[in-house]
This record gives sequence, structure tokens and C-alpha cells, in this order.
Amino acid sequence: MSKPEPAAPSRPPALAAALPASSNGAGKEHMLGERRARLAGDEGIWFFIAGDLCLFTVIFALFMTARIHTPALFGRSRETLHLGLGLLNTLVLITSSYFMARAVVATRHQLRARVVRNLSLAVGIGSIFALVKVLEYGSLFGAGISPVTNYFFMYYFVLTGLHLFHYLGGMVALVVTLVRARKYELNADYTRWIESVGVYWHMVDLLWIFLFAMLYLLSAA
Repeated sequence: MSKPEPAAPSRPPALAAALPASSNGAGKEHMLGERRARLAGDEGIWFFIAGDLCLFTVIFALFMTARIHTPALFGRSRETLHLGLGLLNTLVLITSSYFMARAVVATRHQLRARVVRNLSLAVGIGSIFALVKVLEYGSLFGAGISPVTNYFFMYYFVLTGLHLFHYLGGMVALVVTLVRARKYELNADYTRWIESVGVYWHMVDLLWIFLFAMLYLLSAA
């Protein structure tokens, strides 16, 4: 009786995991994994945003400290703000950010028409924010309210003015992004650019949501 042949040794689990199942399939999965792991946009924009958020965090903390010490003053001052205009601007920026996100997705799929359409909507809707803010500032100044009225309005104009400065920079970047989408190729450089602009624009949106809650909604306790 012949002896049975020994079974071929199995590969160690670590080695089996390291070897690709197929050259094409594994390569595609590796590329997709790298794409998922990469942060959207340029690394520099993330460092900028981190520093910017630190600045706003310090001012937020100063505002809350002043509010704790003078809750009645802050409560009365908050009631003079136009809640409807603040809510409108919140919806404007959220909607603009939505179309910006759609433009980024369309860029990754090389769909120029969709990129242009969504960017145009992001710019058009986003521009409403400035009009509403000018109207709101005008009504406050018309009522004799300025940054020197009291501590609440000092912080109000500092915070909303600083945010407005960031908003204007974002609008300029959006217009540049739209012009580039119409005239030039949607290559890797453009994809990185529009992702960076999108991340920045979402930061502008997020900051305003915090400002809206803190300035317009937070009542004196």
C-alpha cells in the first residue's frame, strides 16, 4: 500500500494577506483605500483652518466670560437683533455649502457642466448673505447701535465682522473656482484646488452656525 502524499503546506495568514488575490482587483482596492484615507484638498488649508478655529475659540471664550458677568445686559442686547435675518443667513450658507459639495463630487467624476452649474448656484446663493448682512448692519447703525454701545455689541461686531472678512475671501475663491471650471481642464490640480475651497467654505458655514446660536439664540439665564 502506497503512502498518501503529504498535503502542500498552507501559507501563513500574514503572507496570504500580503499577497494580492489578483493584480487588477488588489490594485484598484489599494488605490481606493488611499483615496479614502487622503484628506480633501491641500494640507496647508487644514493648518490654516486649525489656526483660524483657535482664534475664534479664544474670542468665543471671551464672549462667554463677559456674558456670565453681565447676563442681563447681554440678554437685552440680544433681543434687539433680528432673529429672522440671522436664520435666513444660516439657511443661505448651508444651502450654498450643499451646492459646493455637489460641485466637488462632480469634479471628481469630470462632469464639467455639473461643476459649473453647482458652483454658479453656490456663488449666487452665497451672495445673498452679504446683502442680508448689509441690511442688518444698516438697521443697527440706523438705531444708533455701534461697537461702542456696550460689551455685547462690541463682541457682536468683532465676531460678525471677522466672519464677514472670511466670507468675502471665500466668495472670491468661489468665483475663481467657477472661472477655472469654465476655461480650464478639470485635472488633478483643479480637483485639489476645489476641494481646498470647499473645505474653507464649509468652515465659513460652520463658524456662522456657532455665531448664530451664540449671538441670536443664547438667552440670558
